[in-house]
Amino acid sequence: MPGRTLPTLTQAEVESHSSVKSCYVTIGNKVYDVTDFLDSHPGGADLILDYAGKDIAAILKDEDSHDHSDAAYEVLDESLVGFLATEKLAPGSQGQKRIVDSQVDEKATPMVHPRTGMSCEEDLSKDTDLNQDYKTHKFLDLNKPLFIQVWNGGFSKEFYLDQVHRPRHYKGGASAPLFGNFLEPLSLTPWWVVPTLWLPAVAYGTYLAAQGFDNYAVLAFSWVSGVFIWTLVEYILHRCLFHLDYYLPDNRVGITLHFVLHGVHHYLPMDKYRLVMPPTLFLVLATPFWKLAHALFYFNWHLATAIYCGGIFGYVMYDMTHYFLHHQNLPLWYKGLKKYHLAHHFQDYELGFGVTSAFWDRIFNTELPPVVKTK
Repeated sequence: MPGRTLPTLTQAEVESHSSVKSCYVTIGNKVYDVTDFLDSHPGGADLILDYAGKDIAAILKDEDSHDHSDAAYEVLDESLVGFLATEKLAPGSQGQKRIVDSQVDEKATPMVHPRTGMSCEEDLSKDTDLNQDYKTHKFLDLNKPLFIQVWNGGFSKEFYLDQVHRPRHYKGGASAPLFGNFLEPLSLTPWWVVPTLWLPAVAYGTYLAAQGFDNYAVLAFSWVSGVFIWTLVEYILHRCLFHLDYYLPDNRVGITLHFVLHGVHHYLPMDKYRLVMPPTLFLVLATPFWKLAHALFYFNWHLATAIYCGGIFGYVMYDMTHYFLHHQNLPLWYKGLKKYHLAHHFQDYELGFGVTSAFWDRIFNTELPPVVKTK
């Protein structure tokens, strides 16, 4: 099944699929959905249901019970939906984060990450089997508008966070429908919109700020200081707003706002039209910072404007960097940054909040460990 990203399931999750409507079985560490095979089983559906949610390795090899042909194993191969794991809670971890110890057979599969079911960053761009994904996880149907599904889904916060941080890739690299109506175009922003709109504004604002400086070296220092301040703002916004996660209200309002703001990006990280910030959202976030800069530096409007313009330039570089980390081959230094950021998506979304650099991750102890390459 090329291009499929397979999840890792706990024993409890497998055992919950033990009915005519959804029947899972395991062989070792592999999990199979045999629901569609129930009526076709030569021994009848009841025989399979007796082993629903259980390991069937022994019964398949029991010649006294039934001699299974190669065709039976071929049916199972076509029904593979995931891998088995054991689950435990990490004492004292933030929001009692779930930790899953993978039981994947390394000889049969690459080293699969226990939460996302991914082995490397390349998995992010493999087309997801849309129908199978919905059938397996009962989360969102990528064939239908996503917003209304999240709003009406009735998902618990724990289930939502687990699923939204398992990356999918919409078929053909297109954008999945978010609203499915006249609002849809407003949710799609090509990368070039950001520099086209904001770089002229930065240039004009810098020109106005320069009128209050006799020494252009001081202007340049103030402007560069704004760029540096942006790197901290970038980290804080990413960690404390976009990844509010476990502090979310456990209701449809909190979950839907999270999904629209940043969850959809983690759910579909390779969607090239939802990688940069829409202009309307940027204005909402940028306006308070304009007021804050001029409140802090009330004694000098030109100084405040210079710092603010440097910060906006930092934002433009952030959005461009974010886009190119996902979609372009980059020079050597950026290749390391690309692996670092994509590991935030497929390895651990609770670490690695820096996009343009890992500097503040090191300062605040949220740096991602090196990505281990599969052999």
